[in-house]
Amino acid sequence: MTLIGDTHGQPAASGAVPADLIKDATDASFMADVVEASKTVPVIVDFWATWCGPCRQLGPALEKAVTAAKGAVKLVKIDIDRNPAYAGQLRVQSIPAVFAFVDGRPVDGFMGALPDSQVKQFVDRLAKTGAGVSPVDELLEMAKESLGLGDQGGAAQAYAQALQMDPGNAKAIGGMARLYQQAGDLERAAEVLEMAPPDAKDPDIDAVRAALALAAEAPSETAEFEKRLAADPDDHEARLELAKALAASGKMMEAVDELIESIGRDREWNDQAARKQLLTVFEAAGPMSDVAKQGRRKLSSILFS
Repeated sequence: MTLIGDTHGQPAASGAVPADLIKDATDASFMADVVEASKTVPVIVDFWATWCGPCRQLGPALEKAVTAAKGAVKLVKIDIDRNPAYAGQLRVQSIPAVFAFVDGRPVDGFMGALPDSQVKQFVDRLAKTGAGVSPVDELLEMAKESLGLGDQGGAAQAYAQALQMDPGNAKAIGGMARLYQQAGDLERAAEVLEMAPPDAKDPDIDAVRAALALAAEAPSETAEFEKRLAADPDDHEARLELAKALAASGKMMEAVDELIESIGRDREWNDQAARKQLLTVFEAAGPMSDVAKQGRRKLSSILFS
């Protein structure tokens, strides 16, 4: 076992790396250096080889990020040519291959060399795991941040990684299904929802279910209902069907306006059918969405006028 520093096989500068923070390990020391050690602090395992160019690119980035974490994460490096056993057990097919161990088991990882910024994100995420934040929760937070920046692809990647670690996670299922639903891929959205446990509680899951219900009962064409309303603005059935079609096609605010119009004309029509449909649209759009917020304000102005 050799303490090392900046690159694979290179000696560490004196005092640059705390003792036991970054080390070479073998198949014989794997249980102690990785499995047992990860029960105390998260351990990153870097499988590499001397002939691997990308390994030499990734190594310094990992070491820099681990050193910056100041003991919150450890790094163990294993030369797979000399120590093939655990690489085989973990089904390493290409290198560099990186695995993160927590509580004696792998919880995250990646293949190939990544940019320094992504390596730092990986290490920082794992460091938070050691501080009591699970990698799944960290990925969900990353997805939330991506959505806030309008990065749908980044959010989808984070949700997918979270589902790999925890296939039954309600927030990840709801988030991924919501992305498919907003993209108009209702079939994939429904497939993702099937992963949810029967008792799953999540606003996005409820919203997607409501959206799928809207789509299932909505007419495909609006021309007929628009024609009927032009002839008779009090044709509430035509307005209700038009609102269903608009909501199913993603025109949530337009659907809300039609339903508000119907409620304003006759709020009691057909056992308050327009109001009930409006609540379903709010749920499909998301309880905290702009559609729901604006719709509630418009509804209140009618009900309390």
